[in-house]
Amino acid sequence: MQDIFTTDIRFLKGIGEKRAEGFRKLGIETVGDLLSFYPRTYENWNDTVSVKEAPEDTITAIKAIVISRPMPIKTRSGKIMYRTCATDGVGIMTLTFFNNRFVVNDLKEDEEFIFFGKIKTNDLGAKEMLSPKYEKASTAAYIHPVYSQNALLSSKAIAKAVRTALESLSEKLTETLPSDQIMKYRLMSLKDALRSIHFPKDENEIKSARRRLIYEELLTLQLGILSHGTAEKEKTAYRITNDHTKQFMSRFPFELTNAQKRAVSECVNDMKLSSPMRRLLQGDVGSGKTAVAAALMYNTVKNGFQCALMAPTEVLARQHFETFQYLFRESGINIELLTGSTTAKNKRLIKEKIMSGEADIVIGTHAVITSDTVFRCCALVITDEQHRFGVNQRAALKDKGENPHVLVMSATPIPRTLSLIIYGDLSISVLDEKPKGRKEIKTVAVPSYYHERIYSFIKKEVRAGNQCYIVCPMVEENEEGVADRKSAEEYYELLRTTVFSDIRCLLLHGQMKQKKKDEVMQAFKNGDADVLICTVVIEVGIDVPNAGIIVIENAECFGLSQLHQLRGRVGRGERQSHCILISDKENETTKKRLDILCSTNDGFRIAEEDLKLRGPGDFFGSRQSGLPTMKIASLMTDSRILYAARDEAQRILEADPYLEKEENKTLKNKLSALFADIS
Repeated sequence: MQDIFTTDIRFLKGIGEKRAEGFRKLGIETVGDLLSFYPRTYENWNDTVSVKEAPEDTITAIKAIVISRPMPIKTRSGKIMYRTCATDGVGIMTLTFFNNRFVVNDLKEDEEFIFFGKIKTNDLGAKEMLSPKYEKASTAAYIHPVYSQNALLSSKAIAKAVRTALESLSEKLTETLPSDQIMKYRLMSLKDALRSIHFPKDENEIKSARRRLIYEELLTLQLGILSHGTAEKEKTAYRITNDHTKQFMSRFPFELTNAQKRAVSECVNDMKLSSPMRRLLQGDVGSGKTAVAAALMYNTVKNGFQCALMAPTEVLARQHFETFQYLFRESGINIELLTGSTTAKNKRLIKEKIMSGEADIVIGTHAVITSDTVFRCCALVITDEQHRFGVNQRAALKDKGENPHVLVMSATPIPRTLSLIIYGDLSISVLDEKPKGRKEIKTVAVPSYYHERIYSFIKKEVRAGNQCYIVCPMVEENEEGVADRKSAEEYYELLRTTVFSDIRCLLLHGQMKQKKKDEVMQAFKNGDADVLICTVVIEVGIDVPNAGIIVIENAECFGLSQLHQLRGRVGRGERQSHCILISDKENETTKKRLDILCSTNDGFRIAEEDLKLRGPGDFFGSRQSGLPTMKIASLMTDSRILYAARDEAQRILEADPYLEKEENKTLKNKLSALFADIS
């Protein structure tokens, strides 16, 4: 890539230090950043209308001849405004400009201009445009870029800088895409695409430029994601030779669904290959991912190897430990739990068992990936709720063996387009069935004046033996400066001393010490409390089959996928379960989101809607660690280009795994720059 792309923005002609500061606030450090700072929209000056037909209070373009040069008029406040008139041959409009002395020389009598602004009818009944944009009709650009601006830089100033940058580009601008890609997909050259995306002649140029730049962005992104797995194409030391799935299923207390059987088969087949398995197990809440993980662990241990499973919380790690102890009872499989709260003495003993191979399965939190946890032969590593771990943590877990097999589990259903971006280097198994006998959770959305009825319903259900979660968006009152949001601490005190004074209540939130959180969750699971007033700390928590009601206060504060995750805390027993969403917000977006949740229990459909409403950047509440931000591509509208880019990225890496061929060198440079700041 030419030096101009890496040139500091302050050295571009006409910028200087002051304007450079404005660009830096927009995330623009170099000329290359400026050229990839694409317009957020465009003003179309093509569709001109007559003065007579121009709709009021609507931005429009009018082609008209200036009748007289603008005259200065002093206002009562002492400021100068300029006024003139223009005609399209049928109607006349007044043009008024504030603090713009340049119009005197710009707008010359009998010359034709295009004026772009809002038409109003003034007090005298005449048509008037206030401070319109204008260009001479003979040289006017009919499509104008509109950029995101700030207090230091207007859109017009940004456009001027972009034009200067484009003029600085070499005529022999090096292509970043291989020529066969450009020919195959009939793509614009890079220089033409950059010119056309910023200063297009018509709508078709915008479409062609966008198509070229979107394809390049997605191809580069897919190459970056897939190349992470290139080094992992080496042979694994832990090929599975014997399939013990039937033996496992004969021990399992329930019949696996067809989706579970299919997922186990896909994983076992991967583990029989010489290269390590890299697979995402994606399933909705309650779809049975744990059973699949158990089957793979059983197979791994029976083939003479060890397994490791890392969970994001100690509560979840302990739940997995108890579940696998139950499933593998009397099987001769030794399972160890290793967490931050494990005593120093027990940690030492457990790590000795891990090193010697006496521990077959190790379940834990971050303690599993510390440098002094050494496995004898770790063949399978599993991460639960993958998106909650950083890139370095996941890499440390993979380093626990000689290219071990990797299974990533996620209870957050992810749309296919997003999964290609986040988990592009993984094969995907989907659990799209729920175990037999699972009842759909009845979900309703109601305003806060339903509280008395909700309290009565909870009391009735508690008397029938059910337990209930009440979720609040905040820990303390007004912690976010919002008066109408429920806080867990104040709500707990209110409920336990008034309406629920005869009911056993517990409080749980993320600011508690881990030991206290574990004690509260365990007490609730054991049935020592009827109502748990809490925050989203229960989003990934232990199974409480007896919990049949979840009430979510200020439901508008949560994303759709997060609400669906919270709802999944109930519905784990045989009784009918209920989810009650409380919100007084009446805007259309909130209503639409809550209506979607009330109408379906299908997490994948909910995830698709969530992606449309919030976009990929905020899908998990914060941007997925380890990925650059897309500047022009959209997962909602560019899925076809994404799939094509994915196929081409795979083809390129198969032929040239390290992008060393001459035709791929510019792609490799772009790849290095794109992922330079990602860790």
